[in-house]
Amino acid sequence: MLLVLVAIVVTLDEWALHGANVLIPFLVVALVVLLAVRVARSRQAFVLAALVLSGIAIAVLSDWQQTVLRALGSAGFIAAFFAALTTLRNVAESSPSIRAAGTFLAEQPPGRRYAALTVGSHLFALLLNYGAISLLGNLATTSAAQEPNAEIRRHRTRRMLLAIQRGFISSLPWSPLGFSMAITNALIPGARWAASVPAGFVSAGIIIVTGWALDRIFKPKLSVPPPPRGPVDGSWGLMRPLLLLLLLLGVTVSVLHTQTGFRIVGIVMLVVPLLSLGWALVQHRGGALDYGMRDRLVRYVTQELPGTRGEVTLLMMAGYIGTVGGPLLGPVVTGAGIDLAALPTWAVLVLLVWLVPFLGQLGMNPILAVTLFASIIPAPEVLGVTPAAVVAAIAAGWAISGICSPFTATTLLIGSFGGVSALHVGTRWNGAFVAIVGALLSVWVVIYALVFG
Repeated sequence: MLLVLVAIVVTLDEWALHGANVLIPFLVVALVVLLAVRVARSRQAFVLAALVLSGIAIAVLSDWQQTVLRALGSAGFIAAFFAALTTLRNVAESSPSIRAAGTFLAEQPPGRRYAALTVGSHLFALLLNYGAISLLGNLATTSAAQEPNAEIRRHRTRRMLLAIQRGFISSLPWSPLGFSMAITNALIPGARWAASVPAGFVSAGIIIVTGWALDRIFKPKLSVPPPPRGPVDGSWGLMRPLLLLLLLLGVTVSVLHTQTGFRIVGIVMLVVPLLSLGWALVQHRGGALDYGMRDRLVRYVTQELPGTRGEVTLLMMAGYIGTVGGPLLGPVVTGAGIDLAALPTWAVLVLLVWLVPFLGQLGMNPILAVTLFASIIPAPEVLGVTPAAVVAAIAAGWAISGICSPFTATTLLIGSFGGVSALHVGTRWNGAFVAIVGALLSVWVVIYALVFG
């Protein structure tokens, strides 16, 4: 209930309800205290690190009050954004049409299975976030398990899971429902989601096309020819409900953003729960489900949200630590004689592309990495580029980290479905892909910044 209350208050603050922001620090502290005693020690370590950093900030920063309040606001925003997105995932997972669409994609013949799953995962990610990997990954492994030949089954599982993972991370450079866009646009001065979308679309296209091309070029050689497959049940019309829902969501958010001028994330935090509520009412109409609307709401508050306590704690503390640590890191970097503004603009942009993946190999969450180093990134006007160009570079790096870091949820989920470690997924399965797509994205963000931006 406290997490729901945080989401409501933060949303009201985003919609300029004066006085709501006064409650946020108190609610966040209370929420973290309740979470800290109920999560694993690995998550409690993040809470302890936040307390230590807060003590250091109080000792060395003259404006530590503003820094701590800003960090609590960041943690509250992340919790609210996460809670809003879970409402859509909750309703989508009980939708027969969504599951039918996912099954249709997983059952596609080999010639078009990778492309179908990549594009499908990209679209599902807009609604379900990490739930897209869970849903499609489960359907893909179930489909592959029906193959009696062990060699074909192994290759099919790997290729299907990679298509799902790469489709998911291709949404990160532009999706308004992703933390990558929400956090990065909030941290870069003058950045707006609408201005960042064109570059993000191209980045997404580069990721999708590169993955498809590598899958075609390095198609595994089988020791025996695959058996003939029968026709796929269903048609592409099964994708219509998903596309209509995305269209409704996109139009609603865009119109409200244009008419009100409020931040896109604030509009998302209001529209998504309302849309989810309406969708749930449609599902329950006529007793279509074997449980009532009241039971769904109770289960959401008492089971689903508490079930994410570990993830919520990690995300909130990543935002808090990064926000408090940024002002502490700045003097250290300056004292070491490091001045990013002295580097050529193209070099800074390429560095931003690879910074998050590099830190991801060291176990640093992308939210923590970006919020921590945002304070030392030269302002866009100093670099001579638009804010959207800086956002494009960071978001591209965020996407690369999601495909190669052994500590991110994407690689952990894909590894669990594939029966291999997350490190194996990041290095063995995706090593060549990361090198190629990273080089292409580096070139793209430089071209966008210096030519278009």
